[in-house]
Amino acid sequence: MELELVWFVLMLCAAGAIAGITAGLFGNGGGFVVVPALLIVFPFFTPDSDELAKVAIGTSLASIVVSSMRSVKAHMLRGAVDFDVLKSWSGWIVLGVVGGLFIAHYTSSDGLKIVFAAGVLLYSIYFLFPDLVVRPGVHFSMPTGIGRATLAFVLGGFSALLGIGGGTPTVITMVMCRRTIQQAVATAAGVGFLIGLPGALGFLIMKHSESAAFPAGTIGYVNIPALIAISIGSIMTAPIGATMAHKFSEKTLKRLFGVYLVIVSASMFYKTLL
Repeated sequence: MELELVWFVLMLCAAGAIAGITAGLFGNGGGFVVVPALLIVFPFFTPDSDELAKVAIGTSLASIVVSSMRSVKAHMLRGAVDFDVLKSWSGWIVLGVVGGLFIAHYTSSDGLKIVFAAGVLLYSIYFLFPDLVVRPGVHFSMPTGIGRATLAFVLGGFSALLGIGGGTPTVITMVMCRRTIQQAVATAAGVGFLIGLPGALGFLIMKHSESAAFPAGTIGYVNIPALIAISIGSIMTAPIGATMAHKFSEKTLKRLFGVYLVIVSASMFYKTLL
C-alpha cells in the first residue's frame, strides 16, 4: 500500500511538472496534460467509476490555479502580462465558468470524456497548423462590447467543461490582434487563473452520489492529494516554460504539442466509444 502511494505521488508530480512547463510555454494552464494523466492514474488506486472524469476535471481546474499563478508571476517579471485584457474579460469569463459547471453537473462521465476528446482535437489544429488559424498578414482589433462578452463567456464555459485554462483561444485572439506571442502567452496564463479558481470552487462544492467510489482525499470532485502532487511539480517547472516561451522556436514547439493533443484525443475517443 505504501509503495502504491509513492507511485501515485511520483506519477502525479511528473504530470504536474509537464503541466507547469506547458502552462508557462503556451499559457494553457496544463489541463491538457493533467486530465488524461488523472484518468490513467486514478483507476489504479480506486475502483473505476463513472464519476472519475469529473474528479479529474475538478482537480485539473484546481491545479490550474497554482500553475497559472506561478506562470503569471514569471511572465510579470518580463512585463509581458496585459492586465487591462484580464480586467475587461474577467466578469464574462466567470459567468461562462458558472454555465459550464451547470452543464458538467448534469452531464455523464462518458459525455464529458467525449467533449474533452473533441475539444482537444479542435485545439490540436491550431498547434499543428498555426498558419491556418492565425493567417499571416491578417490582423484585427481586440474584441469589444458584445464580441468580447461572447468570446469570454464561451471561453469560460468550454474550458470549465474540459478542465483546462482556456489559454489557446486567448493566444489566438491576441496574436491575430497584433500582440506579440510572448504577451499573448503571458496574458493567457492569467485567463487560466480566472477560469481555474471559480471552476475549482464549483467542483469542490458540487454534490455527488454517496455510493460512488472516489480516490482517498477527494472533497466534492477535487482530489486533494493529487492536487498537492501536481501543484508541487507545476510550481517547480512553470518558470522553465515561461523562459522557453521567450527563447525557443514557437512553431516547432506548437507542432510537438499538437501531436500530443491528437494522441490524447484519439485515446479518449477509443476508451469512450469502443
